[in-house]
Amino acid sequence: MTTKLIVYNVRLALPDRILSGAAVWIRDGIIERVASDAVLSEQEDAEWIDGQGQLLIPGMVDVHIHGANGFDMMDGTEESVQAVSRACSTTGCTSFLATSVSSTIEDLIKMIHSVKRVVGKEEGARIAGIHLEGPYLNPKRKGMQNEAYLRHPDMEEMKFIVQEAGSLIKMVTLAPELPNGMELLAYLREQGIIVALAHSDATYEEAKLAFESGARHVTHCFNGMRSIHHRDPGLIAAALEESHVSLQAIVDGVHLHPAIVRLMHRLKGPHGMVLITDALQAMGLGDGEYVFGGHDVTVSEGIARLKDGTLASSTVTMNEALRLTTTFGISLADAVTMAASTPAALLGLHQAGRIEVGCDADLVLLNNEFQVQWTMLRGEIRHRASWSF
Repeated sequence: MTTKLIVYNVRLALPDRILSGAAVWIRDGIIERVASDAVLSEQEDAEWIDGQGQLLIPGMVDVHIHGANGFDMMDGTEESVQAVSRACSTTGCTSFLATSVSSTIEDLIKMIHSVKRVVGKEEGARIAGIHLEGPYLNPKRKGMQNEAYLRHPDMEEMKFIVQEAGSLIKMVTLAPELPNGMELLAYLREQGIIVALAHSDATYEEAKLAFESGARHVTHCFNGMRSIHHRDPGLIAAALEESHVSLQAIVDGVHLHPAIVRLMHRLKGPHGMVLITDALQAMGLGDGEYVFGGHDVTVSEGIARLKDGTLASSTVTMNEALRLTTTFGISLADAVTMAASTPAALLGLHQAGRIEVGCDADLVLLNNEFQVQWTMLRGEIRHRASWSF
């Protein structure tokens, strides 16, 4: 049976502008038409959804999330994966990469299997794949990663992981300067897996070689890597020079100063920047005591830290990251691009991240405070806020 929807009376987020008085026609979960409200015909046989003049954006894509609502991907259960899927949809995220932390191989395989069992049966946002953050990371730049599980790149171990995961591994974050790092990078590139750099002490020269050899992304840029110095520019300067390299940004008001967010945007533009949450299980729960990556973590005033003060992921949501990005001085259109179309393009999700004819009807309605009113996946509303109309 054909399903036809018309979402009308919205401010529509387009790549270059915000279009007021707009409408979107949807047939069987696919966007069929995008136009002005003025062309509406009351005789059209469809389900009509009044946006009440609020902002309609494409579903956001989070390429880096560890947990939410008290559940951690590393729990290794379907329940945890589903909980994160549901939590993502409440924040306007319609696709995400289930992200690991450094662990034993046994716990990692357990996590991978739990994700595999949920794919295609998600109760909220869709799983676009798995992001392995580690374990091939440099202890010198470990951040909150547990040093007990960090190790040098191991080709046989990675081949086993890929065999267990099938095509689900979409991104691997590693430190290329470690022994066998460049060999592993070449293997991952051959497999079509995105190689991201972070938790790395790579010099400028080492990072340039990695980028020239196929690395094309930087995980939580500026965090967990050698800082820029005028005689030792490091990984960050190398990434800023490479046009094919995109940068993750945790825009939570803590991990990056607003001036750094603006600098990244000025140098890379909206198509070279990706908003992420890097959220741990405290997202959606707030302050308290948690265990994450084998560490005791305290969340106070929304900031997660280890006992020594090290930042331990974040509690920010995608809709809040979008709001903060605009308050930092970046246009709404560019912020939406960084939250939706750029990460979708990075992952090869060709029908996601844009409100265009032929794309999936993954849509999010936001009020003026960037609170999610509803989240739609392929024409089906998966989440509706209790305060929405």
